Amino acid sequence: MHLSNPELPMLCHDWQGNPVSPNGRFFHPGYPFELKWSYILKWQSMPNPYRVQKKRDTWQAPVVKDDGFLRHGRNVMVWLGHASFFIRLNGVNILIDPVFGKLSPFMPRHSGLPVPPGAFKNLHLILVTHDHRDHCDAQSLRLLAQNNPNAQFVTGLNMAPLLRPWTNGHRITSMGWFQQFELEDAGLKITYLPTRHWCRRWVTDTNRRLWGAFMLQTKDVTVYFGSDSGYGSHFQQTAELFPHIDYAILGIGAFAPEWFMHSNHMSPHDAFRAFRDLGAGKLVPMHYGTFDLSDEPLGEPLRLMQEIARQENATNEMEFLKIGEDNPLTFRQALHFAENSKTED
Repeated sequence: MHLSNPELPMLCHDWQGNPVSPNGRFFHPGYPFELKWSYILKWQSMPNPYRVQKKRDTWQAPVVKDDGFLRHGRNVMVWLGHASFFIRLNGVNILIDPVFGKLSPFMPRHSGLPVPPGAFKNLHLILVTHDHRDHCDAQSLRLLAQNNPNAQFVTGLNMAPLLRPWTNGHRITSMGWFQQFELEDAGLKITYLPTRHWCRRWVTDTNRRLWGAFMLQTKDVTVYFGSDSGYGSHFQQTAELFPHIDYAILGIGAFAPEWFMHSNHMSPHDAFRAFRDLGAGKLVPMHYGTFDLSDEPLGEPLRLMQEIARQENATNEMEFLKIGEDNPLTFRQALHFAENSKTED
């Protein structure tokens, strides 16, 4: 069986829709999901090689306390910590995977916010990539729905029943992989794309909902939001479909131990490989510094990514954002087109 949203166009005409197993679970045809409780027990029982370093690590993500990005109307990208971003394109205010507080009493937030959560008003779109609690937070979504009565939620297949009790009757658009949603008046197109990951909120609902990445496109700027993903061939496939990506927002944290995490999260080295596969203009690292989800210290992903950038002579290709930093989305596609024109000549 294959599922898609019949109301949305499909980018790849040979794609039948997302495959679903006989027991109703989504799966990636190239990367079968396997997460056994024995793996988790093995991880938890092994000594953490970062234990001493983690205990001594005092790094905290710097935060710029400034609400200016909410008041001006320019195209902008603002990191809000972990995988949460505010993006404005052609006047469309977008929040992606908003999580404003702690994940649980045992999983506190280790970074601040640039503005109070209640400051996010006049939003047009709220994008939720998948159901994991560090990307899909009930309390944050309830607040946003209350403060943004005209906002539309955009997410993956079968996510709507989960979101509906939190979203106060707002419209929810559900997308399958390679499906597209367009705001024609604003000249903004959104495509939902494959990632190497999984879904689960509770014990028995594994992969009942779809996970994925978002591509945001205007005529001037293309932004890839990679969500959670292990490294895989889907990055090259994405580059073939979208040859002029300006910004690739990629996760670099929650990677250790790699034998356990690599199929679901990328290390900084994996993220750099994915960045090269995508052929993007800039790499924007995310998914680090806010929640302690794995063995490595909170600041280790950034340190490794900065070292890789120096080794690869790619420092100018990186956007190491501070939380709350007002980062203009610069028009870079013209450079790609100029290079292609020279090649063709």
